[in-house]
Amino acid sequence: MTSFAFGHALRIKPKNTINYRFQISLICMQLTYHGEVYSFVLFSFSGVTVNRTGDGLEATIVFPNEAGEKDKTGRLARNWAVEALEKSWIMEVDVLIIEDPDSDTGLSATHSVVHTYVGQVTGGQWDNVSINLELSTVLDAVGTDVPRRALTKSNVGNLPISSNVRLR
Repeated sequence: MTSFAFGHALRIKPKNTINYRFQISLICMQLTYHGEVYSFVLFSFSGVTVNRTGDGLEATIVFPNEAGEKDKTGRLARNWAVEALEKSWIMEVDVLIIEDPDSDTGLSATHSVVHTYVGQVTGGQWDNVSINLELSTVLDAVGTDVPRRALTKSNVGNLPISSNVRLR
């Protein structure tokens, strides 16, 4: 009897650095997918919902907030999340169907892609237990809009410092 399992392959693409590849399909094993090796890391992907107009909505990736080795404060994990947010990292998540995940051939199991989600880190929060990173679609399927950006002086020039502003 053939068994199937669902899993996720996560590619994190920081700007100007090496890409990270994680999976949560094969526990404590490595997964080879499209010729790349993905290491096992605990995370959760909220999934993607799409409305009738085809707009991609925000998704969330949740990582455990593990304590740092030296001071047990979780500082290492939070610093990583803050950098992902400040530098607007791109994350790609493939939802996979994996055939026969319990076999000893985890590296050569067959993988079928159900859906691929590409998003930019646009928000985040953390507590003592988890780190939540919010992802927005890079391009809107209907309006071809880019994700929301913060208005800063470097983006738009001088910003008003008064609440008495009129738009024309």
